[in-house]
Amino acid sequence: MLPNQVSIFEVGARDGLQNEKSVSTQDKIALIEGLANAGIKRIEAASFVSPKWVPQMADSGEVLKNINRNSAVTYSALTPNLKGLELALDAGADEVAIFGAASQSFSQRNINCSIEESIERFIPVIERAQAANVPVRGYVSCVLGCPYEGDIPSSEVARVSEILYKMGCYEISLGDTIGVGTPHNARKMVEEVSRKVPVDKLALHFHDTYGQALANILACLETGVSVIDSSVAGLGGCPYAKGASGNLATEDLVYMLHGLGIDTGIDLRLLASAGDAISQTLGKTTGSKVAQAMGK
Repeated sequence: MLPNQVSIFEVGARDGLQNEKSVSTQDKIALIEGLANAGIKRIEAASFVSPKWVPQMADSGEVLKNINRNSAVTYSALTPNLKGLELALDAGADEVAIFGAASQSFSQRNINCSIEESIERFIPVIERAQAANVPVRGYVSCVLGCPYEGDIPSSEVARVSEILYKMGCYEISLGDTIGVGTPHNARKMVEEVSRKVPVDKLALHFHDTYGQALANILACLETGVSVIDSSVAGLGGCPYAKGASGNLATEDLVYMLHGLGIDTGIDLRLLASAGDAISQTLGKTTGSKVAQAMGK
């Protein structure tokens, strides 16, 4: 049975733009405000990682401090450590996110430590956020495959997800980081994880590298998952597959959900307009099939 409503967690302004060429602070603010005007209620607006590693996000504090905030919108920030968390709190982030992996190799390559070490590092971050009454979201990468290890057992995804949930993450976003999943194994993975973490505390973050994201989401909706991460205009390539698309376009997701009779609270035309505007700023065509079709 499909959910009546789906909450979309928009990652274009962070996960998307950090994999594109740099744009101005004002362009980021315009994108975030355009997304809010379209009815998006959850926007990942910033990332407080080292600007040495992700220069595209160096102005995250200025972005968060200068957006015209919509009281109905939650503005989220990625915070890998205590320093990042303090910067996010200072900038007024409504919630923060930490990120782990279901693959030891990916954890080592991405954040230079094992899964267990990464979890230890998150403890003070979660404790400080909780003391500030700021909710913490948890990301788990490589839930359907790893660029270094190949297939990842769903039991390992469930193990890491359960640890983050019990540590205090209110929601666990399951990321098919390289977009290799297919509907059958995506659904099996969600079903296994939901035995350890309540399904209403799970979100899907499926990349579209092999064009499977929408099919995978459709297969998983019947498990009870009702939160989906996506990126307007399909912003953000896949760094592990040269030339491949990365994030699923929010417009394409919304079109499918509305066609299924599922409410998102989002105005598709305003959403496509926000995606077209940032795509023009980047000097590229929108990565959304739906937005391309609507513009013809």
